[in-house]
Amino acid sequence: MLEDIAKEIRKDIMTAAYHGKSGHLASAFSAVEIMTALYFGDILRYDKNDPNWSNRDKLIVSKGHGSLVLYSVLKKIGYITQEELYTFCQPGSVLGGEPKYGDIPGVEATTGSLGHGLSFAVGVALANKLDQKKRRVYVLLGDGECQEGSVWEAALSAAHHKLDNLTVILDRNKLQAMGETEDILRLDSLEEKWEGFGWDVNEVDGHDIEQLIRVLQEDRDKKEEHPRLIIADTIKGKGVSFMEQVPIWHYRMPNEEEMEIVKKELGITEKELEA
Repeated sequence: MLEDIAKEIRKDIMTAAYHGKSGHLASAFSAVEIMTALYFGDILRYDKNDPNWSNRDKLIVSKGHGSLVLYSVLKKIGYITQEELYTFCQPGSVLGGEPKYGDIPGVEATTGSLGHGLSFAVGVALANKLDQKKRRVYVLLGDGECQEGSVWEAALSAAHHKLDNLTVILDRNKLQAMGETEDILRLDSLEEKWEGFGWDVNEVDGHDIEQLIRVLQEDRDKKEEHPRLIIADTIKGKGVSFMEQVPIWHYRMPNEEEMEIVKKELGITEKELEA
């Protein structure tokens, strides 16, 4: 069951952060179902035995601070080991707080400087188009990132070049580092904005895996010459009650008392935590 895979990914996010004593937990938790649908819902084309397969689709995790969800997925498909995952943010580890291209199989771009992932993806999608390759490019974009001007330049370019091989999944949790997106720099209506820039737009429940898969599959089958945006309505910190939609958990790690709640709600045993 894909829901069970999502639960395993959440557990791995937490245990890796526990070992590394850091991590943007809430940002990773909000994207778990999105990543589950992409990697385990028969959407993203990749080879479990060859991360460099030439005909693979590419996922650019533009919200690089949510790297733990990507690392946990890469562990699940076998690109990194459990032991490597537990080196997260420790001296000498290749698993930094933000993903770095070239060091980790399955990481398609160095990200973390917000607002740049979509521009990178536009270049990859355009190259695929010019080479007449059927490889698709997916981008996991944070909604706070959409306050960056570079996102809108990339959006214009993608529409201009008719990049129908490009799909953006927008993790719309309505929070960013210092508060609510609408208080810091209002984004709504995102649907109207992206449509005005020439994109096809769908909106889904970002924690409903089956709905995500259905929309992503419909997206693959479309023939219109437009890039596509899927607005995934999510809950930042999803899965841990006291983290959900609380801005301070963009940065914080749970204390000892809070960890007892985390273990109970995510189903983490003491043995798993101390492995």
